Amino acid sequence: MGDLFLVRHGETEWSRSGRHTGRTDVPLTEHGREEARRLVPLIRSQRIGAAFVSPLQRARETARLIGVPDARVDADLREWDYGGYEGVTTVDIQRSRPGWFLFTDGVAPGPPDHPGESPEQVGERADRVLAKADAALADTEGAVVLIAHGHFLRVLTARRLGLPPQHGALFQLATGALCRLGTEHGRPVVAGWNIRPRAE
Repeated sequence: MGDLFLVRHGETEWSRSGRHTGRTDVPLTEHGREEARRLVPLIRSQRIGAAFVSPLQRARETARLIGVPDARVDADLREWDYGGYEGVTTVDIQRSRPGWFLFTDGVAPGPPDHPGESPEQVGERADRVLAKADAALADTEGAVVLIAHGHFLRVLTARRLGLPPQHGALFQLATGALCRLGTEHGRPVVAGWNIRPRAE
């Protein structure tokens, strides 16, 4: 069984300011593009069997910049639907909900087309992505790359390790970072986390 490589998209204006960015389709900043470009040598050093990417432009552009422009778009890789908290920072949310924490408290309801997701619902999507990744790993030689979003990939990591979705809180994930999920003695492990090459 090959490894899973997780790539969080590069910086956006909203990620830089701490605004929850679920379905809002914001582009990368120039710094975010540079973060992605710096991952190219790491990606090229691996044998990639398959790649999947979120439909949002910040992830698709990251996929192109890291050298996997043909990654298959998968809607299950989209970011957490933050519902009524879309575009709002944690600090602002905690003014009306002291102690609020996304991974345990979820989000406020949003409009009908973006109602929000619970941690369990995000975990269900992560499980679907993992099933597709495992099928790709079984069908090809090499690793599988998933290019997506911070909170979603943190939940996916928890699920890969057999943990509840809420335990995604344990895995801080920076923009433009690469992570590797592998196995040891047949069990899933974190083999590398938040790998970010230094700027030259």
